[in-house]
Amino acid sequence: MSNYKAKIEISAGKQTRSVFDSIDTDNKFYDENPTKTKFSLDDKKITIMIDAQEIAHLRANLNSTLRLVQASHDSIESVKI
Repeated sequence: MSNYKAKIEISAGKQTRSVFDSIDTDNKFYDENPTKTKFSLDDKKITIMIDAQEIAHLRANLNSTLRLVQASHDSIESVKI
């Protein structure tokens, strides 16, 4: 049972689906993650749920996830035609 939880909702406009695909793929290949992280997508926003046993793990995962979202969005924006 986890002691700490965080819920983040993000909207990236037209790029929401692309950002979701990017971060969801990254999460699938990180099995040793000490936190339980779930991503979901509805038509307008990405919801990120993070559960952790320790506050330091929650903080680290939040920082990494938010940086990944920002990097994904910036990459998409940089190749706009």
